[in-house]
Amino acid sequence: MPPARTVPEHGGDIYGIARELGRSPGELVDFSASINPLGFPPGLPAALAAALAEVVHYPDRRCTALREELAAYHGLSPDEILVGNGSTELIYLLPRTLRPRRGLIVAPAFSEYHKALQAAGAEVHWHYTAAADGFTLREPVDPGEADLVFLANPASPSGALLSLQEMVAAVRRLSARGARVVLDEAFIDFVEEASLKTELARMPRLMILRSFTKFFGLPGIRLGYLLAAPELVARLAAVQEPWSVSTLAQAAGRACLKDRDFMVRSREMVRAARERFFRQLSALPGLQVFPSAANYLLLRITTPGLTAADLRRRLLLRGLIIRDASNFPGLDEGFVRVAVRRPEDNDRLAAALAEVLREAAA
Repeated sequence: MPPARTVPEHGGDIYGIARELGRSPGELVDFSASINPLGFPPGLPAALAAALAEVVHYPDRRCTALREELAAYHGLSPDEILVGNGSTELIYLLPRTLRPRRGLIVAPAFSEYHKALQAAGAEVHWHYTAAADGFTLREPVDPGEADLVFLANPASPSGALLSLQEMVAAVRRLSARGARVVLDEAFIDFVEEASLKTELARMPRLMILRSFTKFFGLPGIRLGYLLAAPELVARLAAVQEPWSVSTLAQAAGRACLKDRDFMVRSREMVRAARERFFRQLSALPGLQVFPSAANYLLLRITTPGLTAADLRRRLLLRGLIIRDASNFPGLDEGFVRVAVRRPEDNDRLAAALAEVLREAAA
């Protein structure tokens, strides 16, 4: 069997896993990274080729053209947008600039929130959502003395989605207690109508993180952005590292925003594939599948004696990579996350899971 590794901190390490297994990345199917199964928009290669002539100059430090096009797309002002080298750069920039004394994270959650708060010297506290509630906020979050709160919608790794009205109520409660709210909408493109961007002007303590990674299939380019009040955007921009967003990344972002047909096809395809995959996995004895609005599903292993690490190792033997989710605060060794890919890939994983679960139950 593949060697037991420390639980991977993130999904998507296909190159490291391939080296460890002595196989090529092309021999593996990666369900550990939740990327649009359609890949990137078809016009991207031509846009990047056209932008190559500009790499002899420094990038536009302010990402002016991209911010203008993002503003038009979202119905906002360019002054309400800050572009970064992936949303992860902005996750670290926020606590470093705002210097919170105490941070609160709604969990389970992306591990970089915790690291960013710690790096800024903040005391970190947690609000745990429950499996019985589908890892959805069913009760008000008490920020206590926290002055910066991180939460995500859809939640990660569960995919649970709060409605626009529920999110408005949650953010208003937190803001009334004096907290700034960082709302990670990295996967909201799949359900754009639930984005809180429409409330931004009425919520000066709200900061929304967005990403090109998941929906537009650009994890290797690194491009994300923040939506916030102009005063806060200006404050963050003043201390952001210069030229963190390359010329090619800016061109990629602009190309993505132009392809509305790709957006429609992506939402329709992922919704249909997710619903079908959910039914397939829910039919397997030994698994509990949590409802999701994103392009991934959280699974709880109910087969006695089978852990996330065991399941991951057994699937690696079959060339399939899943995410061991046991290192998400609030989850245990019985949880894994799987991306929603194309139906033929999903069928392959469902069949392999059925086989492994039968073997483990025997």
